[in-house]
Amino acid sequence: MSSVHQPCLKVLGLGGGGSNAINRMIELGLSGVEFIVANTDYQALQNCLAPTKIQLGPKTTRGLGAGGNPTIGQNAAQESWREIATALNGADMVFLTAGMGGGTGTGSIPVAAQIARSIGAVTIAIVTMPFSFEMGRRQRNASEGLNNLRPHSDTLISIPNDRLLYIAPRNLPLETAFRLADDVLRQSVQGITELITRPGLINVDFANVRNLMKLGGGALMSIGQGEGDNKTMKAIQQALHHPLLQDTSIDNAAGILVNFTCGEDLTLAEVDTALTHLRSQAGEKAEIILGVVNDERLENRAEAILVVTGLGAKSIDEAIPGLRITPSVRSQPLVETSSQTNDMLVSSNAETAMNQDSYYAANKNNLDLPTFLRRPR
Repeated sequence: MSSVHQPCLKVLGLGGGGSNAINRMIELGLSGVEFIVANTDYQALQNCLAPTKIQLGPKTTRGLGAGGNPTIGQNAAQESWREIATALNGADMVFLTAGMGGGTGTGSIPVAAQIARSIGAVTIAIVTMPFSFEMGRRQRNASEGLNNLRPHSDTLISIPNDRLLYIAPRNLPLETAFRLADDVLRQSVQGITELITRPGLINVDFANVRNLMKLGGGALMSIGQGEGDNKTMKAIQQALHHPLLQDTSIDNAAGILVNFTCGEDLTLAEVDTALTHLRSQAGEKAEIILGVVNDERLENRAEAILVVTGLGAKSIDEAIPGLRITPSVRSQPLVETSSQTNDMLVSSNAETAMNQDSYYAANKNNLDLPTFLRRPR
């Protein structure tokens, strides 16, 4: 008698920005994932909603924060590597979220990424970059932190906060602007996890998502909505032409995962038209994987989630020779979404480090030494 392994997804928010994003996910009912927060600020940590809380570097910072210094954030994470490893152990996929530029998130997220990779989890880092008005040290910290994070992530999605100004009202209060940045982190995680955890008419297998997340190159996630005739086509077009995308093109993508959420009035012709358009925008080598979920609240409306990976990288056939992807098609009762999805879109320029995978797999159960000490030199 065989058993079915359900993928274990964990989300770790680091520092203030990452913790705020975790709170938003919990408040809006994101399900199917385990939530963890880690911070050097003990008081802020206690106000988080996540069931698992990690105080980073109690000896290094005494619970008083990192003071905007990423080196202190890094040292604190290294001090608490065992607690991080214990919280992440057993995960098949780990999402790391943080706002770059400060001390805790910027310094600790590369350490957390190394630990996540060391236990064999697909590691997806989703971070926001500072607004232009946050000049000086925060900008430098963010840039250096991104460079430190990139080699340790399977997929890195970097969201420039400045692009939020293209969709936000000019009179948006400053506090609301920062909450909007936190919410973008939430939507990025939700956009990927719901592809895996929500049952649908055409299911997206975890193995398919895992392969796409490990292609290297750039990464992109977007969400669009459509209504009325050709609603799926409108949703795809909105996702591809949202102001946050700016000049980003998907014509050199290696893999695209598209998931439609629609009412029962969705037709095969609508899906075919939308996918044909998406194919025309992507390169010939791009592997397009389709998922479809019914939601009775979306009559005459459609939502599309795109996950584009391998921008500028090898095609999936070249990266994984002999791979055959077959959609899982089945009838499902109507399911309810965990929250209202809006048309926010996230773009990124990201890279993947693939050459450490076999080493990390061999050390999956070795948690006696922190990853930053066990890495091959």
